[in-house]
Amino acid sequence: MSAAVPTLTTPRGPGVRTLPGVYAPQHDTHLLLRALARETVRPGSDVIDLGTGSGLLAVAAARRGARVTAVDVARRAVLTARVNALLARQRVTVHRGDLTDPVPGRTYDLVLSNPPYVPSPLGPPPRRGNSRAWDAGHDGRAVVDRICDAAPYLLRRGGALLMVHSDLTGTEATLRRLSRGGLWAEVSDTASVPFGPVLLSRLSWLRGRGLLDDRTDEEKLVVIRAEQP
Repeated sequence: MSAAVPTLTTPRGPGVRTLPGVYAPQHDTHLLLRALARETVRPGSDVIDLGTGSGLLAVAAARRGARVTAVDVARRAVLTARVNALLARQRVTVHRGDLTDPVPGRTYDLVLSNPPYVPSPLGPPPRRGNSRAWDAGHDGRAVVDRICDAAPYLLRRGGALLMVHSDLTGTEATLRRLSRGGLWAEVSDTASVPFGPVLLSRLSWLRGRGLLDDRTDEEKLVVIRAEQP
């Protein structure tokens, strides 16, 4: 199953639940979870998970002793993240809002994000509905660019951003944007996964835009790591 495909039932993993319409942990979530496991997270570190969804990443950071804030624009995602933190017996502060709006002026040692990133022929990102968890405008960068621009102001010295998205979204564009903000950015992990129904339904459109060729039958996911010098 592709990372672009919503799973609206109980996701993989014991003790993790999602309400209907909440993006459940999939390939992209688990790739980011793997990157998080390699990161140094000291007890008392301040971590924020932007677009938390199920809250799995936030809970994983809290298990390592971090002080974790999670944010999502969707009411059901906020409730889901709170429930999963409660089930895991971990303290996670969950806010409803648009990216960093609920926490103005705060800085962090680690920023996590699995944002909407799927290119869509439908134009601007949807304001409601399940698809706002993955549709991100014609180029898939509506939210990714905003996170790139916010990262230099969110990160403390030596702090890091871990963000996952599809290579269809433009890996080099992400690296350039983060670098222009004064961050040291690189691809820290990749994975290739089969196309799921959402991308399969858009293959002709994606190929027409030159984002895929006829021989490509998998989606490449990338984890971007950017560090504040």
